[in-house]
Amino acid sequence: MDPKLLPIVRDLEANFSGRLEEYRDEAHVFMQADQIIRALTLLRDKHQFGLLSTLSAVDYWPQRSPRFHIIYQLSSLAQNITLQLRVPLDGDTPELPSATKVYANANWRERELFDMFGIYIRDHPDLRRILLPPDMEGHPLRKDYPLGYEEPQFTFNYEEIDLRKPYAKE
Repeated sequence: MDPKLLPIVRDLEANFSGRLEEYRDEAHVFMQADQIIRALTLLRDKHQFGLLSTLSAVDYWPQRSPRFHIIYQLSSLAQNITLQLRVPLDGDTPELPSATKVYANANWRERELFDMFGIYIRDHPDLRRILLPPDMEGHPLRKDYPLGYEEPQFTFNYEEIDLRKPYAKE
């Protein structure tokens, strides 16, 4: 871990009961969902993390509980360091407060979380689907989303698949 990150992580641990995990020289600080906005504000104002470079999620279903980890990747261009905050969320209807008042670019990224993972963002100014049609049901990046696919056609199964294909009637 970068030595410049140590006082910042200690500040998060002291103020927000954050828990540090190091992985390949990266600092991952685990936070509670109700503390994330205050932690992001502290990092932006006090520690010069002016860029929310990534906001994404991971679905660990069914292997692990909590099911989701929301990942905030923050960058301090002034100090040339990055820090990752992770918010574990349980359940089939996870909920998170909006970070748009702290980082304006969180708007689109939170909409993507809602669209692809079904994570509800409280107090979001325009929470609607961004990548998929508004009438689509389900969230494709969830591990329990049903996979629908067509078997590829090869020489060994050509006739079998050809019989199932709908051809235009003349």
